[in-house]
Amino acid sequence: MLKFHIQTDSEIPASTQLYDQLWFAIASRQFPPGYRLPSTRQLAMQTGLHRNTISKVYRQLEEAGVVEAQPGSGIYVRAHSSVESSRPHLGLWDKFPKARKVVEDVLDELLRQGCSLNQARELFFAEVDWRLRCSARVLVTVQKQDLGAGELIVRELEAALHIPVQLVALEDLDDVLAQARSGTVVTSRYFLAEAEAIAGPKSVRVIPIDIYDYSRELGLLKDLPEDTCLGMVSLSSGILRAAEVIAYSLRGDNILVMTAQTEDAYKLNALVHSAQTIVVFDQTSLPYVKQAISSAREDLIRSPQIIVCDNYIGEKSISLLKRELGLEN
Repeated sequence: MLKFHIQTDSEIPASTQLYDQLWFAIASRQFPPGYRLPSTRQLAMQTGLHRNTISKVYRQLEEAGVVEAQPGSGIYVRAHSSVESSRPHLGLWDKFPKARKVVEDVLDELLRQGCSLNQARELFFAEVDWRLRCSARVLVTVQKQDLGAGELIVRELEAALHIPVQLVALEDLDDVLAQARSGTVVTSRYFLAEAEAIAGPKSVRVIPIDIYDYSRELGLLKDLPEDTCLGMVSLSSGILRAAEVIAYSLRGDNILVMTAQTEDAYKLNALVHSAQTIVVFDQTSLPYVKQAISSAREDLIRSPQIIVCDNYIGEKSISLLKRELGLEN
């Protein structure tokens, strides 16, 4: 389980550091749906933050639709649920008001057991037919400020699903969906609530994905010698920001962390000159890192160790998405 740590001399606000660490724990399923988050008192003792600051972070997570408060019990990781308005209306739902939950629960259980949508079609034709129509168009959405993360998701989904996938900024999603009759929006749990609010009224499905848990990389991070200069490279500024916070939460001040996006040649060059170990968060960034090392080879006493992460999207999410889209027999 993650131990939360606040870097007091960081330019990143303390509340943002805690928010990013909590989001990482939720998005990587280290805090799974239904998990009770630590109390504000527990986090205050661990991080040194005021309980009011922690309560503010919890409210931000709740507003983002990531967690939900249960009065008298605590704060829990939200379980994904369908948006009512995203379902096409059928008269039978009015006639049998309890039928919808029964159909949804049973279908989800079949999917978890490995049943494909085609196999379930005979039993739940209306629901399955809607899902299959939605799968004809798959959109990935993230905020404009971090389209790099969206590019990673698109690349991995196209490679795994063998269908075209379109990247749409969250800020443009409403306009794009206004021109579509059906579709499926895929996003990380970080943007789930915003995407549902936009897509739900238009009968467009929203499916959240879980990111890779980085357990192998976290293990390597814990074993790095003190005073190591650790470089991190990715297409995504959001991934780098969260990774920097996590790195300091695990190692504190006994390592130096440098980050660079692939398009920032100056920072990337400085990184390869200084880092003993470089973590590359996506395959697309790897050639840029290798080229930067090659260009600086005459200046390097020893080439840095390169660690390339596995896919950004967790394998279970890919498998479930295939079944949700009817792409498995």
